[in-house]
This record gives sequence, C-alpha cells and structure tokens, in this order.
Amino acid sequence: MPKTKQFIMLIVTVLLVTIGLNLTAANQVQAATTPDDTLAQIKKKGVLVMGTSPNYPPYEFQANVNGKQTIVGMDIEIGKQIAKDLGVKLEIKPLSFSSLLVSLETGKVDMILSGLSPTPERAKSVDFTNVYYTESQSIIINRNDAATLKNKASFAGKPVGAETGTLQYDLIKKQMPGAKLVGMGSAADLIMALKTHKVDGVVKGTASATAYATSDPSLATINGDFTTDQTQAGNAIAVAKGADSLKTALNQSITKIQKRHLIQRQYLKTAGKYLKSDDKSTSMVSYWQFFAKGIEYTLGMSIVGIVFGAILGILVAAMRISKTKLLKWIAIIYTEFLRDTPLMAQVLFIYFGLGALLNIPALLAGIIAISVNTSAYISEIVRGGVQGVSDGQYEAAKSLGIKNTDMYRFIIFPQALKSIWPSLGNQFITLIKDTSIVSIIGVTELIYQMGIVQAETYRGVAPIAVTILLYFIIIFTLSRILRHVEKRIH
Repeated sequence: MPKTKQFIMLIVTVLLVTIGLNLTAANQVQAATTPDDTLAQIKKKGVLVMGTSPNYPPYEFQANVNGKQTIVGMDIEIGKQIAKDLGVKLEIKPLSFSSLLVSLETGKVDMILSGLSPTPERAKSVDFTNVYYTESQSIIINRNDAATLKNKASFAGKPVGAETGTLQYDLIKKQMPGAKLVGMGSAADLIMALKTHKVDGVVKGTASATAYATSDPSLATINGDFTTDQTQAGNAIAVAKGADSLKTALNQSITKIQKRHLIQRQYLKTAGKYLKSDDKSTSMVSYWQFFAKGIEYTLGMSIVGIVFGAILGILVAAMRISKTKLLKWIAIIYTEFLRDTPLMAQVLFIYFGLGALLNIPALLAGIIAISVNTSAYISEIVRGGVQGVSDGQYEAAKSLGIKNTDMYRFIIFPQALKSIWPSLGNQFITLIKDTSIVSIIGVTELIYQMGIVQAETYRGVAPIAVTILLYFIIIFTLSRILRHVEKRIH
C-alpha cells in the first residue's frame, strides 16, 4: 500500500511538471508565431496593468494620502505618464518583488515598472525598454558606525544585506567577497535588520538609500563605489517576450520624459513630498486603518476558507471511507499531494500557473488555495473521527433499518464531532496564521499591511509588535469561543 501510494504521487508530480513545461513551451511558441497585438489589446480594454513592488522609496512605496493608503513614487508618476500617452487608464498591481517576473510571463500584468535593472539573466525571460533612469549604488549604515565603515572594503567579515534577486544582491556577491551576504524579501525587513544590528550595511540604489537616510536620522549612506555597466546600473521597464509594439510605445514615452527632464524636475520631488517624516506621525495609532484593513482581509479569507474547506473536506472524507476503490484512491491522492506540498507553492501555482489559462484575481486565488489546502487536513480529521465511532453504533443503526445517509447524519457524525472538535478548532487557528502567505501575491492581509506601515514610518519593530498583538487577540478570542462550543456539545 505505501509503495503504491508513493508511485501514484510520483506520477502526479511528473504530470504537473509536464503540464508546466508544456504551458511554457506553448507560450513561447505562441509568442514566436502570433503577430504582436499587445498594444492594440491594451488600448482595446482601455487599461494598462503595471506590476510593482511598493516597498522601494522613492521609486514606489505606500503612503497615507488623505486618509487613504496609496501607492506613490517616481515609477508611479512614470506609469501615469505612459498611460496618458497611450490614452488608457493605469491599473497598479502590487506584488512581492520575487513575483514580478512570473506575473509578467503569465499575463497578470502588462509591464513591470519597479526599479528593475535589465540584467542579462532577466532578459532571457522578458524584454526590456531603454533605460529610463541611471544611478549609482550606495550602502546604508547606522550613523554610529560611520567612523569605521567608510567603503565597501570595510565590510570584510561583516553581514551585508540586499533584496533577493536584485542587482544589489549580485553586486555584493561579486564585488564584496569578504562580506557575508544576507538576502531578504523586502526593503523594510532589511532596514529593520540594519537598525537592530543583524546586518552592518544594506546596499541599495542611491536614490532609495538617500530617501531612507534622510527620513531616519539614525542612518547614513556611503558611496558603494561598485563597478557596473551603464545598462545594469540603470532601470528599465520589462514587458513580455515579443511585445514589440508595447515596447516601442513605452520607449517613445521614455524619450519624451527624458527630454523634458521630468524625473529630476518633477517625479522625484513628488515622491520626496511623501517621504518627509517631519510633518507626519509615526505612531501606530495613526495607522489603525492599515491594520484594520489587514484584519478585514485576514478574517474574511479565514472564514471563507474554513467554510469551503470544511464542505470539501467532508466530501473527500466520504470518498476516503467509501467502498468504491476509484473514489478512495482519488481522495488519497488529493490529501497526500496537498499535505506533502507547501501552501506557498500552491498559492503561486493557482495564481500564476492556472492564471496562465484563467484570469484569477489575487484574492480569489488566495481563497482557493487556502480552502483546498485546509480541506485536505479537515478530511483526515473527519475520517479519523468517523472511523473512531464504535462498531456497535453502526450495527445498532442497521438493525433498526436506518438508512446510511440518516445513520451518518443523525448518529455517526454527531458523535464524531465531539471527538474532532478540538482538532477542527486547531485547524481554524492554523488557517488564520496561514493567510499571511498570500501576501506574496499582493493580497493586503495583516502581514502585508504590516510591511506597508514599516515602509511608511521607517519603524521596524513597532509594526511587528502591533501585528503580533492583533493576531494574539484574534486567536485568543477564537480559542475561547471554540472552547465554549466544545463544552456545549459534550
């Protein structure tokens, strides 16, 4: 039995990998053989979808504008100008930096405008426009360390951080061989690591580094003195492979922006207006709306996920205890595969993998992934509870001529519920915490909102403390409710 199960799981994995490779190959063939109508399609729908990772001031970041959280920055102003030139509306889709390229490849966004350097590695997957902005690289340090950390050679044997997958990450790896490279997923996490002395320096583009140092008197910047070619040192807009018509239109807008010097004269000044921290409160109370929105999404996804997860889980459990071998094996494959693969990978597959065939919004993709993943665990909980009911209950019901459906509905399941209720409660609590994973595709749940507050206030620890407290309040309250229900059903 175990060997057969492992063999089936291997077959399922091979099939999924094959499907993924075929989808990629099909997309490449289609891009190579289909006439490019990308620009025409964008104009037809009247919307230009821009993918960005809004935690990189002054390029793109979240700010509280008139009581409403808004994505602002230099790149956002460029995106607005491009949309205006094309005669369409601009739709900004926030994503984690690591998800940007795959979102473009799967058609979730039309372009990536997010301080992206056109490296040769990235150019294998996407096409780049002309460079629209060029800057040097700086190292952010704690101001108290300025006497000892004066250049990149000063970091020998010391931890230095950068965002994973960025040009700065590669620069540390290649040009600071004596430093200990630390990669993290967001700029806010890096700055917090610097201020808490987990790293001694953070490498960022000079504009972004200056923005952080200007807004936080405890930080300073030094010249990184990195060697970069003109292309890699600059930022460009990424479009899908073969989207030549869109790339040509974007290059025309870039040329106009550069001729008018709009970035230096206007866009950076607009971004700087939101970065000034002397006239805004960094108290966590001032950002209650951000946390409230995060709670709304977290609880909403959790409730929907547990409801649909329970329905699907009961159905799978029924299949698992069925006498029909086909249904039983389908249920086994379903539960084993979902429990043996990470939820994060499932979220990414549903949003980007299935998203290549169906236009699934990020929130819906997150709910589907959470519901399906939860159902696999609930099915096993329910199956264990049902099979734990004594055989005498089944025999008594049959001797009385009670139908199977009525037997399970009125006799077996109510008894099983008493024994599985604590496990179901634990699963619900786990589900609430697991919703944080969907922040990777841009769903604005509690962890995502915490990152926004970190970037907005330049405070690393306080937003984390508030988030932990909110999770504790939610889960502690839920635990008390579940315990009360448990006492009532016994």
